[in-house]
Amino acid sequence: MAEFNIAFKRTLTQEGGYSNDPEDLGGETYKGISRVSHSVWKGWVIIDKYKKLSSFPVMLDKDVELQKQVELFYLYEFWLPLKADLISNQTIADSVFDFAVNAGVKTSVRLVQSIVGTKADGIIGEQTLGKINSIDFCYIQSAFTVAKITHYISIIKKRPTNKKYLYGWIIRALEFNE
Repeated sequence: MAEFNIAFKRTLTQEGGYSNDPEDLGGETYKGISRVSHSVWKGWVIIDKYKKLSSFPVMLDKDVELQKQVELFYLYEFWLPLKADLISNQTIADSVFDFAVNAGVKTSVRLVQSIVGTKADGIIGEQTLGKINSIDFCYIQSAFTVAKITHYISIIKKRPTNKKYLYGWIIRALEFNE
């Protein structure tokens, strides 16, 4: 069965550190956690304290409590709702988890459900898990990669200013197509 720590470490390499891009709808972000979407996350209190120091944002990555808050956030907001520990293939679990982090749990689940042929309700249940664990790995990964890229293109059609992220999104999608 898939392990959270493997998926978490892999996704964090995609998320980067602190940013506050005015063109990013998520606004202020730390390791992929958007203040707009997750304003009550406990890590923001720690980050706000560091903003007063000249070492900001470099020191954020060295704060043990902040890193623990990041890990707990990803575990409870993404991994557990995905029931990813019940996915037998680590790479598929990593891919579904990473896309959930980037596009939302329901979006990730609906895409994988459409690929494995279960009801696309955005909720991982026994049927979806059974299909994910029984269908050929190469088929799921290839189809999921194409579906992710198609999703990213649809975002750009709706919001052309996001075009600057397309290359990174495509590379990210391909990173999980082993």
